[in-house]
Amino acid sequence: MMRFVVDESTGRGVAEFLRASGFDVTFVPETMPSADDVDILSFAVREQRIVVTNDKDFGELVFRSGMQHAGVVLFRLDDESAANRVRMAKIAVERYGRQMAGCFVVVTEETIRIRPMW
Repeated sequence: MMRFVVDESTGRGVAEFLRASGFDVTFVPETMPSADDVDILSFAVREQRIVVTNDKDFGELVFRSGMQHAGVVLFRLDDESAANRVRMAKIAVERYGRQMAGCFVVVTEETIRIRPMW
């Protein structure tokens, strides 16, 4: 089963959608409300969870700082509404599912780019 940690920036709607779809989901505000990005990424590695976020800082941590990760899904959406985030999460999981583990994934309304990291 895929495991996710959903960042506060991505929102409760995505966390609830993933839970309702049967995935094991940690939602940052529920379990580690004061965690910074480094703490979230470290937790995700320990727990083997894919980080789902709207925060570009995770790209900096992975690519510039070389931090380990179990996978990052970065939403770069023109329409930042909760409904659109959920819609795009659904598309990404249905189309690419397990391919996202260990990868850096960028999701836009037009494309989903998967960059393997190992």
